[in-house]
Amino acid sequence: MPARGDHDARREDVSEAVWRVLAAHGFSGLTLRAVATEMGASTGLVTHYFPNKKALVRYAVRLADERTQARARRRPERPGLVALRAALLDVLPLGPDAVTMNRMWVGFWGAALADPALHEGEAARYANWRARLLPHVVEAQRRGELDSAAGSEDLVAIAASFTHGLVVQVLFDPENFPPERQISLLDSFLDGFSGGAGSHGRVAPRAPR
Repeated sequence: MPARGDHDARREDVSEAVWRVLAAHGFSGLTLRAVATEMGASTGLVTHYFPNKKALVRYAVRLADERTQARARRRPERPGLVALRAALLDVLPLGPDAVTMNRMWVGFWGAALADPALHEGEAARYANWRARLLPHVVEAQRRGELDSAAGSEDLVAIAASFTHGLVVQVLFDPENFPPERQISLLDSFLDGFSGGAGSHGRVAPRAPR
């Protein structure tokens, strides 16, 4: 029987291999054989942790979600529209790491639409994202930066839809949507979104990671 420390170390090796395959090939390329090849191990070793591809995919979703939540985020200078802008910038594929993360999640949509359990989890992730944006919109309305008569949740849905629509365009046509243009388009959207009611604090982009 392997020592507990050896077992934990091996599990960490498997997790890192899953992540590398996911980052390189997306969910469509995530297979038990691919993970085993990445580890230089047998498929039998990988099936010790994941009895089938469905179990592997569900673990990979959890791993991707953990890494998404743990990523560095911008710290806005003030609440309201400036904070909303920062939260939306955090989603855009402005650097290599963000491109990889967005490619993985967009590639996951097909599997999520086909599997009820994955579908439910993805819907919950979107609901959680909108919930994180909502306080910024409410504060922007309170500060007079957004229309206070508009439905806060509708404004959140509009902002989220614009941002993810831009993400998809960037992934399919990166040469036409470099980081500078992404930021400019987001700022133009926020200009129209606020109706000129308040500044969203345009700033120079952070260096891509």
